[in-house]
Amino acid sequence: MKFINKSILALTLLLCSSVIFGQGKKVKVDGVVAVIGDYVVLDSDIDLEFIQLKAQGVDIKNITRCELFGKQLEDKLYAHHAIQDSIIVSDDEVYGYMNQQIDAMVEQVGSLDKVIKFYRKKNEEEFKNYFFDIIKQSKLTTQMQNKIVDEVTITPEEVRNFFKEIPKDEIPVFGAEVEVAQIVIKPVVTQEEKQATIDKLNAIRKDVIENGSSFYTKAVLYTEDEGSASSGGFYKINRKTGFVKEFKEVAFSLGEGEISEPFETEFGYHIIMVEKIKGQEVELRHILMSPKVSSKAMADAKEKIELIREKIINGEITFAEAAKSSSDQKETRNNGGVLLNPRTMEPRFDLTKMDPTLYSQISNFKVGQISMPILDEERGVGKFYKIITVNNKTEEHTAEFASDYLKIKDLALTDKKIKAIAKWTEEKINETYISINADYKDCDFTNNWLKK
Repeated sequence: MKFINKSILALTLLLCSSVIFGQGKKVKVDGVVAVIGDYVVLDSDIDLEFIQLKAQGVDIKNITRCELFGKQLEDKLYAHHAIQDSIIVSDDEVYGYMNQQIDAMVEQVGSLDKVIKFYRKKNEEEFKNYFFDIIKQSKLTTQMQNKIVDEVTITPEEVRNFFKEIPKDEIPVFGAEVEVAQIVIKPVVTQEEKQATIDKLNAIRKDVIENGSSFYTKAVLYTEDEGSASSGGFYKINRKTGFVKEFKEVAFSLGEGEISEPFETEFGYHIIMVEKIKGQEVELRHILMSPKVSSKAMADAKEKIELIREKIINGEITFAEAAKSSSDQKETRNNGGVLLNPRTMEPRFDLTKMDPTLYSQISNFKVGQISMPILDEERGVGKFYKIITVNNKTEEHTAEFASDYLKIKDLALTDKKIKAIAKWTEEKINETYISINADYKDCDFTNNWLKK
């Protein structure tokens, strides 16, 4: 987007936002309905947001045009001040992300023409220019929001005061929570099964190198990595990215356009194709495959975990000791098999918010009860057996400061961040050039966009 003088932009575009005259009749155009600093809000921006919400399955009956307009104003305010604060989003970063998103959309709907039609653009160039601006604004908005709240911290005294100020009839109720531990036994994979997987990856590699086949398409079709399948196996990493050591070593040993030989990690076998190297960052695609497991290996794994369970029940060893000595899940074995809640990274799960499968397995467990062997499966890991137990269980209760301090602290910190954003927004609205079309001046905005 090219920026011009704000007052000229407001005068020329807001005047023509309703109609233009041509051949003796009025024709509605996609007009500018607001100007905020160096940004504009178009009628079509609001229309498109309705379309996108509907496509996502959101019930839009009770969502007003004014509400979506207010959201557009907020996003533009963040993006404008991100530029004023010298927050930089590089064009390469935007293009990289944009191409990923376009590839994913094309994969979903079947063609770029359908994507262009959905966004109501005339051709590919117009669509990409529009989409580039949308993505860049979104990234500026996110970085500005992060900048506002990143330095917001909270002291124990502030947490205490926050809790004291909550009216008694509004003190939150926290749901029942459990601490869960598990022991995992994976089947032993034979060398023949490993070689069969390596051969499949080598065949894919050869097809891409010698026949020009699309690595993106191969990844969508064959990779067992759920996290990257829809984007054609794409990742952007640097040396600090939390990937396993073996994966990063191979990734950073390749040049642009190179495809690795198959290599092994704890998740299975991979091949990597490096697309771009940008300083310390590598943009790559990969395909993950796990060796198939024989029925005998599965039977042996089940027998092993049954013996472990028997020893625990007989008191020969504790669950935590058995996890440390025998579990094949390295993320949990050194912690006595205790699972961490992926939302909070704490060893407690709210029963109402936990994974439905895990909930069904432990919801009726008493503390100390041990399950029978459970056959489970994860993509990239394959099938395995596990036994689970509940170490602790807390029933639903009204929040208490001492026992629920961490949860109350999170609530207090969130409240403080919301107030920081509200204060920032109020200040920036007052100091920013804002012009709103008369059609929207009757909106009941949360923020003082009309500067009354």
